[in-house]
Amino acid sequence: QVQLVESGGGTVQAGGSLRLSCAASTRTFSTYTMAWFRQAPGKEREYVAHISARSGRTYYADSVKGRFAISRVNAQNTMYLQMNSLKPEDTAVYYCAADQARSGSIWSQYDYWGQGTQVTVSS
Repeated sequence: QVQLVESGGGTVQAGGSLRLSCAASTRTFSTYTMAWFRQAPGKEREYVAHISARSGRTYYADSVKGRFAISRVNAQNTMYLQMNSLKPEDTAVYYCAADQARSGSIWSQYDYWGQGTQVTVSS
């Protein structure tokens, strides 16, 4: 069982930045594909980005490409999401997810989830 804990959410004005963190409670963190998803009120869960287990290759949704950056520090069992040039439409609860398979952008592929952290972008 892997526990994931997100932090770093908050309220920021449009154009601002936030950095989210996801701490994992596993000694085999480096073997997990890690991802960020988000869900706004009344909307379906949306893929944001993911980072592969070994190579650290990164992938992004078109809506955040060029503005967000996903990264991981395996020695610290932590994943990050640097969010720049934030827009009001980025407002959502952000969730981190983990899976040991070669998971991608589909939320149901992921076995482990954090509790979420709220990001609010004001216009």
